[in-house]
Amino acid sequence: MSRDHVHPAERSAAADGASLSSAETPFLELLARGASADAYEQPVLLARAEGRSTERIVALEQAKLLALRVRSELEGRRRREAELSALFETAHDLAGLRDLDAVLQAIVQRARSLLGTDIAYLSLNDPARGDTYMRVTEGSVAARFQQLRLGMGEGLGGLVAQTARPYVTDDYFKDDRFQHTLSIDAGVRDEGLVAILGVPLMLGHHVIGVLFAADRRARVFEREQIALLGSFAALAAAAIDTANLLTETRAALADLERANEIIQDRSGVIERASDVHDRLAELVLRGGGVHDVAAAVSEVLDGTVEFTEATAAPAKALEVSRVEGHAVRHDDDWIGAVAAGGELLGALVLRGHPGLDPVDQRTLERAAMVTSLLLLARRSAAEAEQRVRGELLDDLLDARDRDPRLLRERAARLEADLDATHVVLAARLEVTAADADEQAAARRRLWSAASHLAATRHGLAATRDGGTVLLLPLDQGDTATTLARSTARHLGTAVHEAVTVGASAPVEDLAARPDAVAAAYEEGRRCLDAMRLLGRSGDGAAAEDFGFVGLLLAGDRDIRGFVDRTIGQVVAYDERRGTDLLHTLDAYFACGMSPARTKDELHVHVNTVAQRLERVGRLLGDDWQGPARALEIQLALRLHRLSAPAQR
Repeated sequence: MSRDHVHPAERSAAADGASLSSAETPFLELLARGASADAYEQPVLLARAEGRSTERIVALEQAKLLALRVRSELEGRRRREAELSALFETAHDLAGLRDLDAVLQAIVQRARSLLGTDIAYLSLNDPARGDTYMRVTEGSVAARFQQLRLGMGEGLGGLVAQTARPYVTDDYFKDDRFQHTLSIDAGVRDEGLVAILGVPLMLGHHVIGVLFAADRRARVFEREQIALLGSFAALAAAAIDTANLLTETRAALADLERANEIIQDRSGVIERASDVHDRLAELVLRGGGVHDVAAAVSEVLDGTVEFTEATAAPAKALEVSRVEGHAVRHDDDWIGAVAAGGELLGALVLRGHPGLDPVDQRTLERAAMVTSLLLLARRSAAEAEQRVRGELLDDLLDARDRDPRLLRERAARLEADLDATHVVLAARLEVTAADADEQAAARRRLWSAASHLAATRHGLAATRDGGTVLLLPLDQGDTATTLARSTARHLGTAVHEAVTVGASAPVEDLAARPDAVAAAYEEGRRCLDAMRLLGRSGDGAAAEDFGFVGLLLAGDRDIRGFVDRTIGQVVAYDERRGTDLLHTLDAYFACGMSPARTKDELHVHVNTVAQRLERVGRLLGDDWQGPARALEIQLALRLHRLSAPAQR
């Protein structure tokens, strides 16, 4: 058979086979221009529409998944430096430790900043007197409070120092778990404190003090916040321990010649530890992650150090390391638990290095501690950004802040542009949980997914009325309907449940008109309720999708838009050609849709009526005389007549 007579299907299959190796190309182009996640579906959809082979489509699907993973990793790296700045500065202070008081003050300041409390303070135990005393405070205004001494078991701090366990209270004076004394209560009352969180400073199994965070109002401290303060306490204990080592080294310099070797050895230990911490601090300040920390420690210890998930590490050795706070040998490896507040976050594993001196063991332990702080700070920073986005949207919905300049500045810090055209979307889960806890968990998953979507789309998200509300910019070429549908699909996929989304009409100039956001939200909610009543749960839509019913759903009653969508092509045709199709339509409906009666009304031949109606059908579609369409067209004709005098 000649080449000219090869079947087209065979040529297509050959072309597909030849192009399998180029499946990555469209996704590399998407990565290069920073396209949105939705855009990565287009190459696959295009291949299916073109009837490409199964092998080609499978190759594109695999390349798409790989590209999305690369995209996610790149976005995470871009955010990392900003999210972890406070943590990195603290680690750097510890690595370059010269003044214990300055380092402890920095730790207290950053603990207060990250937890967002009114005050933070640190107390140290006095073994000689058997009590604990205030060492550093941040945000305190009462002199008596700054000079407090707490006996073991007295007050919340005394109980933490005695039991080596964290304690928290959302209302100190109403909490009878603590031994209240006149002096302690007077100091706390002078400071005006209500909610207090205290965690122990531990060196091995010994408590050397307590780190506190407190508010002058009732507040519930979350588990992650307790864990984060616990990690700062570990950092403070390490700073105290390192300072004690420095003190011992300096004191040893005055000993006899017999002690010179010990002094030199200890100085070498301190210098090596300082070098390790300088490396770690420099790494994280450059935006490194947990795997970069492992690589840096591998170089220092002249071995292979890996970060692994908790489930991939030897369970028994990992638990011993977590409980004792030290790296543990396991066969020829060393295991350092990456933990915070009792929560296992992973492990640092030193491979094939059975002989490890105490200095290198402590280096591995410090690296595990820095790794845990990196993970916790990343989590805390992400949650803080979500809260800030929600607060700005809450203010827009409640029209609290009417200064456009301040609103724009707040939005700009979140990479949002209030001068762009936006759509307000009301989203709700379509699942009935077995109990209140499961329902609350489902709503939290929806809130988390919505917050992530808002961050990636440079929008805002908040919880409201048992659901979630989003404010997303409208991209060029999109409509409120397409945005609502894509949002419903995205959120539904993220939470593995059906999510219904109702959208407002596009809104503009949000900074100058914050009340427009509240009105648009009400329109989106009405659209959401209408969808659920019409059995369209799990989908997305805007008021424009409901025909004349949309006039009732829309907050601004977009009559001109309804008329344009319904009979706009007929109006435009009359204006261009000088015809009178609108008048013919009016007469046709007035005469009960009878061409014979219409020709009498218009004083024309029946064929003329037929030709005009045929032209109308080509402009409006074949179904224009159906009951639903006919009702909308009649309403649009009447609204057009009512608005015509005002337009002239």
